[in-house]
Amino acid sequence: MSQTDRSERSDRSDRSDRFDGLDFEDRMATATFDVATTPHIVVDGDACEGCTTKACVTVCPAGLFVELSSGGVLFSYEQCFECGSCYLVCNEAHAITWRYPEGGKGVIVRRG
Repeated sequence: MSQTDRSERSDRSDRSDRFDGLDFEDRMATATFDVATTPHIVVDGDACEGCTTKACVTVCPAGLFVELSSGGVLFSYEQCFECGSCYLVCNEAHAITWRYPEGGKGVIVRRG
């Protein structure tokens, strides 16, 4: 293992130790959202109309996807955790476009 690999593993371990004993809600209470003007996720709600699972609605830990009576999906990116789960479970081609938020924007979770 290279020195860089050991250093990165140590950094991850140090970060995870700061959250030991905290449940998800307590961790998120430390979060701030610096919302970018350009969405990092774009959802084509019309493309979602043909989807039978609407997996994005159930997988999003922030509950930001809402199924519409028309069969489409409404999405709001402002409180997104940036986990990418919606993108991974989407089975409709090009329905979700996901990228990292522009530099310095997005969710910031801090402790200690």
